[in-house]
Amino acid sequence: MIIPVNVILVCVRWHAAYPLSYRDLQEMMMAHGVCIDHSSINRWTVRSLPLLE
Repeated sequence: MIIPVNVILVCVRWHAAYPLSYRDLQEMMMAHGVCIDHSSINRWTVRSLPLLE
């Protein structure tokens, strides 16, 4: 399954802006109908935050 880029950026932004854990973000995304794993959010954050800074 391919996750849209805007979902990835929302997760990365929320993790950077608020004190949320990856599991919190996973639950929030599931509440919005997006099924992703917390480890995927971790990988996206590690890759994307240096680029966004």
